[in-house]
Amino acid sequence: MTAPSQVDYHDVLRVWRDADTIPAIEHAWLYDHLMPIFGDPSGPTYEGWTLLAALAAQTRRLRLGLLVTSNRFRPPAMLAKMAATVDVVSGGRLDFGIGAGSRPSHPLARREYDAHGLPYHDFTHSVGSLAEACTIISRLWTEAEPFDFHGTHHRLTGAFGNPKPVQKPYPPILIGGRSAALLRVVAEHADLWNIPGGDIADAVSRSALLDRYCAEIGRDPATITRSIHLPVSYDQPGATRAAISEATDAGFRHVVLGLSTPYPPDVAHWVADEIISTTA
Repeated sequence: MTAPSQVDYHDVLRVWRDADTIPAIEHAWLYDHLMPIFGDPSGPTYEGWTLLAALAAQTRRLRLGLLVTSNRFRPPAMLAKMAATVDVVSGGRLDFGIGAGSRPSHPLARREYDAHGLPYHDFTHSVGSLAEACTIISRLWTEAEPFDFHGTHHRLTGAFGNPKPVQKPYPPILIGGRSAALLRVVAEHADLWNIPGGDIADAVSRSALLDRYCAEIGRDPATITRSIHLPVSYDQPGATRAAISEATDAGFRHVVLGLSTPYPPDVAHWVADEIISTTA
């Protein structure tokens, strides 16, 4: 994962092009913020979906996505159109990452809403909106005729998506987050579930709660891949390897390695040689 903030586009492109040539690296990710949430508050931050489309056109093998799209930023029908476009551009390599949106109690996250004229709703509202958005997006990707949708949070008339995604029935849906309310949405809609790493005991507890929610709706919890985001330490690769081993032993088989800026030269090859190969 290369957070597209406090960095130049060509630096991100360099890392992704290198990673695209390394079979051990299976997927690459951006994040979805409109302003910096770390470092210089006035530094550059690139919009995630437009950057993802550019990187999709510049790579050939990597699966790719946003970890995760904020459902607060874009109407779901517009987001479905954007994602279908990226899936077509990439030749069917999109993993569709989405979440309820960061809790804007953090000042650097909250200012995104005011600065871009975006409404702020409480977390209960955002989780309900996410559940409806997942339904709308999957229908736009699959239904052959226009439809109306009248939900609590979203209302559409004559909704229709064309082109459809390359992947059938649609790109895998990854939902990120850890709250109990959000895990119910994961059980209903997700193919992958991602949690920020650090406290493996908490991640395991949340995974068990997801199992319970799946059982309540009659879904096999094994059909949801468990994913975790872990930061990479350039100075202490052994600590990163240990964190990966702990996470995979706990059942998290989809691992996203977060790279901090500035990116060292040949960082993708370094990750493959010093982190992935020695952990495997």
